[in-house]
Amino acid sequence: MPASSVGSTNGLGELRFLTVAEVAGLMRVSKMTVYRLVHGGTLPAVRVGRSFRVPEQAVHDYLDSSMFEAG
Repeated sequence: MPASSVGSTNGLGELRFLTVAEVAGLMRVSKMTVYRLVHGGTLPAVRVGRSFRVPEQAVHDYLDSSMFEAG
């Protein structure tokens, strides 16, 4: 690893990925709902082998954009 890249941040160091089960628990929905959001393109994800990983920030962004005031 070059010495110049040791202290630099490329954004990936701060990025945290969640499993589908973790996203479902965080959103309080079923895993199937998370899979539908991922396959529909609503929730970005990366495929690792046979499973998906969702960036934690994407979950928070999705929830923030889905909130509305009732009443």
